[in-house]
Order: sequence, then structure tokens, then C-alpha cells
Amino acid sequence: MAWTKFPHPNAAFVHTAASLKKAWARLHAGDAEAFPKDAALVEAWIAFHAGEFEKAAKLGLDIGVDGYSVAHKATCIYATYLEKSEKKKIAMFEEVAERCERQQAEQPKNAAGYYWHAYALGRYSQGISVVKALAQGMAPKVRASLDTTIKLAPKHADAHIALGAFHSEIIDKVGAMIGGLTYGVKKDEGYKAFKKALELNPDSAIARIEYANALVMLDGEKKMKEAVALYEEAAALEPADAMECLDVALAKEELEDE
Repeated sequence: MAWTKFPHPNAAFVHTAASLKKAWARLHAGDAEAFPKDAALVEAWIAFHAGEFEKAAKLGLDIGVDGYSVAHKATCIYATYLEKSEKKKIAMFEEVAERCERQQAEQPKNAAGYYWHAYALGRYSQGISVVKALAQGMAPKVRASLDTTIKLAPKHADAHIALGAFHSEIIDKVGAMIGGLTYGVKKDEGYKAFKKALELNPDSAIARIEYANALVMLDGEKKMKEAVALYEEAAALEPADAMECLDVALAKEELEDE
């Protein structure tokens, strides 16, 4: 069954190989990906940035392990924002996590194999409930993959966002004491990770959204004003591609629901 189409088509998101190269540093401040040398891989990334997520995933998988990064990203972003079926969404995250383990074995120095592993397991955990996922032993796997990502690519802003969310989600579910003793999570470390992400990628809407969510989860009413300000900043950003467009749209929706 075909994937749902990206609902906000925008000519500015459609690149040629030359324009993609020029925009690459801005588009990939989040994931620290290097510009690809392979023309087929460039085409896959062009599809991704335009919101053709199914095409991007297929082109990436057709290339093999060198195309896994774009396939992981296209699948995860699609599943997070556009897939309506919870069952299919969870299956997609499981599929990405399994594929990441193959990539880790074949490309142990490629940060993408670890970051998307952590992302997919994190979203899978949210899908089945974080408490259930903790019981299944997901937390150490997510943490190990995030730590490896940051070790391999210290400027991977998205990994710092995910690390912040990791600290916050666990403390929210099991409390600061058990979270600290069992999983080594700390509120201040989580906040520090979000700040680092914004330092590395100041144009990130999702960093602001996740940081705001963490503030509300961990500090409630006393940080509500700060959280709303972060959402307002996220909603006001100019998206540079389809993924960022979905992030900004999410921020706008949340503000409308307030």
C-alpha cells in the first residue's frame, strides 16, 4: 500500500544536484551527514527533502548499505508524522531498528546507523508505552546508540535532541530517583543536551519542540511560559525542507490547541 503523500508541497523544497549541494550544510546541520558522492544517493536525498519519502526510502534501499541513511530518515520521518496506522508505524520503526543493526555491523564508523537505531527504538517505545519499553530493556540500547552517535559525530545536533528527550521521558515515567539510579538520567543533563542541540543547529524547530515538551514534563507550570515561548519560536521558523515543514506545522498545531 502506497505511503500517504506529503501534504505541504513547496517548490522551494525541490532541488537539483547543484542546488542541493549549495543548501546541504543548512539542511544537514541536524544529522551531520556528508554530501554524497554517488549520483543515485543524491537523487534519494533530493526526494527526501521534497517530501517524497516513499521514493527516497526505495531509492536508498536500492543502493544498499550506502543508501541506508536516507532510507532510515525517510521511513522514520514518514512514520512519525504521516502514517495514520499505529500498527504500521510501529512495524516501520522495528524495520528501521533491525536495518540499523545490519548497518552498524557493516559500517561501524557511520553515525547514522546508531542515531536512527536510537530514534526508531525511541519512537517504538513511545508507541507501545515507555513503561512497557523500559520493561523490555530498551533504555540501555537507546542510550548506547546515542552515546556512540555523539562519539562518532559530536556535532550531530539531532542526537543531542534525542539524548535530552531520553533523560526527560524516563524521569517523567519512573521519577528522578529511580531514573537516576537505574538508567543514569538527570534533568539537568537533559536540559544541557537540548541547549547543545540548539547551539549546533539554531534553526531547529524540533529541538525547540522537544525542549518545550521536556520543560512541561519535568517542571510543569513553573516552566510553562518558557515552553510556550519555545513553541512560538518553532512555529515562526522558515522551513528549509519537507521535514522541517512538518516540524513547524506540529508547533503551530500545538499552539492552536492551547
